[in-house]
Amino acid sequence: MRTIETFAVVGGDLRSTYLAGALAAEGCRVISSGFDSAELPSGVTACTDVTQAINLADCVILPLPASTDGVNINAPFSRIPIPLKTVVQAVREEQLLLGGQIGEELRRELALRGLNVGDYFGREELAVLNAVPTAEGAIQLAMEELPITLSGARCLITGYGRIGRVLARLLNALDADVTVAARRCSDRAWAEAQGCRSMELSRLPGKDRYDVIFNTVPHKIFHRELLEQLDSGTLIIDLASRPGGVDFNAAAQLRLKTIWALSLPGRVAPKSAGNIIKQTILNMIKEEREWNSK
Repeated sequence: MRTIETFAVVGGDLRSTYLAGALAAEGCRVISSGFDSAELPSGVTACTDVTQAINLADCVILPLPASTDGVNINAPFSRIPIPLKTVVQAVREEQLLLGGQIGEELRRELALRGLNVGDYFGREELAVLNAVPTAEGAIQLAMEELPITLSGARCLITGYGRIGRVLARLLNALDADVTVAARRCSDRAWAEAQGCRSMELSRLPGKDRYDVIFNTVPHKIFHRELLEQLDSGTLIIDLASRPGGVDFNAAAQLRLKTIWALSLPGRVAPKSAGNIIKQTILNMIKEEREWNSK
């Protein structure tokens, strides 16, 4: 049975620094690499040599996302690039390797060495808990960009998954005028039960005009034809992961204000986001231990 006592946190943004600190606060030994220009929490040991950091660990934790270019680890606080191949070559078969939004290139590299990686971004508990800082961050952006209050503002939410539901609840609490556009009848029913108006996603944009649109659908639904029907003052905040839900080139040509708000938890609440990742990782380790003990 694999024993996890030492963690190596390799690369990442502020979420990863708080993650490292949260693991150290649990009594774990934590080594970090790729944080040359960041202040590390108490109890975390910095290591400039990523290979050495990995060699000392029982569990290697990669950031969210693990890579943004398919070549290097996502390490904005590192003074030098950390190639994916360097990490792959350093990881041993007996180690536990975890990361967020693991790309196909990294999976292929690991598979060639007979290694597996667990993706904590695919865990349901992380997705549910991350919906809160994402929704709060979206509301913060709207408050900063709109010339009006959200109280009374005409808001459209496209999609009614985890983020859409939390966002609708928070906007209702601010006394906004909320409409939810969703594909499923059950989602529209739930939106109405929460005090929102609803419409079929296929009927966008509808007869109403909106001050702000929050998109949570992760495929392009706001194409040029639909964008042309929006008021010029409409603010569009896209919360969907890549490739997003908006034709940003068309929106720019139409002079519509758009914000692609990726990785909001890491930007607006990195400590909370780091704690969410920590708990998810500990859950994964516990489940693996229970599975191996059967």
